[in-house]
Amino acid sequence: MSDTHIAAPHKGELYELGCLLGIACCCWLIGDTLGLFLRMEAAVTAGGVSSVVFLGFLMSFAFAAASALKSVRLRHEMRRRTRAEMNAQSIARRDVLTGLPNRRMLIEAIGTATGNALPGTQHAIFLIDLDRFKPVNDVYGHAAGDAVLCTVAERLNGLLPKDGIAARLGGDEFSVLLPTHGQSTELIRLAQQIIACLSEPIVWEHAKLEVGATIGIALYPPDGSDAEALLRSADIAMYRGKREGRSTFRFFEARMDDELKARVSLEIALRSAIQSNQIRPHYQPLVSLPEHKLLGFEVLARWYHPERGVIPPDVFIPIAEDIGVITELCYSLLRQACRDAAGWPSDLGLAINISPCQFKDRLLAPRLLNILRETGFNPRHLEVEITESALTNDLDVARATLSVLQTAGVSIALDDFGTGYSSLYHLRELKFDKLKIDRSFVQSLEDNDESAKIVSAIIGLGQSLGILTTAEGIENTTNSAWLAERGCTFGQGYLFGAPVPAQAAQLLAEEAGLHPARPDTSVAA
Repeated sequence: MSDTHIAAPHKGELYELGCLLGIACCCWLIGDTLGLFLRMEAAVTAGGVSSVVFLGFLMSFAFAAASALKSVRLRHEMRRRTRAEMNAQSIARRDVLTGLPNRRMLIEAIGTATGNALPGTQHAIFLIDLDRFKPVNDVYGHAAGDAVLCTVAERLNGLLPKDGIAARLGGDEFSVLLPTHGQSTELIRLAQQIIACLSEPIVWEHAKLEVGATIGIALYPPDGSDAEALLRSADIAMYRGKREGRSTFRFFEARMDDELKARVSLEIALRSAIQSNQIRPHYQPLVSLPEHKLLGFEVLARWYHPERGVIPPDVFIPIAEDIGVITELCYSLLRQACRDAAGWPSDLGLAINISPCQFKDRLLAPRLLNILRETGFNPRHLEVEITESALTNDLDVARATLSVLQTAGVSIALDDFGTGYSSLYHLRELKFDKLKIDRSFVQSLEDNDESAKIVSAIIGLGQSLGILTTAEGIENTTNSAWLAERGCTFGQGYLFGAPVPAQAAQLLAEEAGLHPARPDTSVAA
């Protein structure tokens, strides 16, 4: 069966043909009435030509005009469709916002470059991820974010050599393709220039928007044989840069891939561990100074993996923050700790750390209090520890959260004081109940005069503001006595006990001679 398809005449075309034929008939009628054809007959031939011939001629002319008009319109339509197809191809290959090549066009360019590469030549792929871009969108809106992306595109184009290609992959990710002569120095120089250029403020509606960039670099052919492999290698290198401080660059190394696979495996295991309560709370004693009387315990997370053994908190806590499960982990630990404490002497309190990431949740305080009501734990026996980095994102949200908790009776401690911003503004604006002196200062008291002066100053500051102080990391009686002499209120460290499971914590309480457990009628309803 033939695939040839003859299009039926369009109604509009039939109408136009009818009009032209009508015009031809009118012309013939007028010519015949006025005797024009007779004169033409005399001029053309002595034998005469019938007027019907002239009618046929006019009809033929009408058909020819209709065909010519259709041909003109067809050519116009073909040109229009060609332009539309070219425009569609351009849109499909370019980012609408920035005008840069998109991922599809970049992959084609990488394929062309690597396919035509001469032996011994190399190409470099930069994968550029913007730092601090999300806060720009959150604070100033998406219009500001679009302005940042367009400015980044302009700056990249201004930095690249003539044979380099900049592309936007999507979101706040960009990429660069350029040939290299095997000299890493020129790539390092370009990466540094890109980071410095993209870190410069962007003025938008009287505001200065500041972002940065982290870059991963992969090379063809050693780091991948095709576009997808090269982009993946560059992405792995970029991810390493993010983990190691941002606003930097990293070249891909084969071991990075193995580390990433191990990281992904650990992430999966961590999610499962939280769901199955594999991560259990351990309890480190908190004592008064100088009496060393047990007052309560700090809740610390411990993960005993069935195959990998003990996984340290400094390994899995950052991962929990990165993948967004730190809130779920915190609630799980608090719920377990409150249930463990139900069988302990009622005089004991609990202290738990809250991650800065959790302060993005405006429902943090109600959810914590709901756990206390659910387990029957007295809010007045709970202490929430936060670091100053939790206050830098949105001070108003932090103030509202802490106010709700303190109104319910929960105490608030500023953890690791002296190692972060240590802003007196926060001490003035927020009513903290306690300052916790970081262990790094306490453990260097005997060897470092500066540490001793800082600790003395923090204790004095707390006393002048009416804020209690806790020293972490106390490991010997000398430091304990020194701190007590200067007025430090509480102590914590291996001198008083290492973190232990719930049953061991109960034994510590019994050995300390505390009152037996009793119903607590002061728990918030």
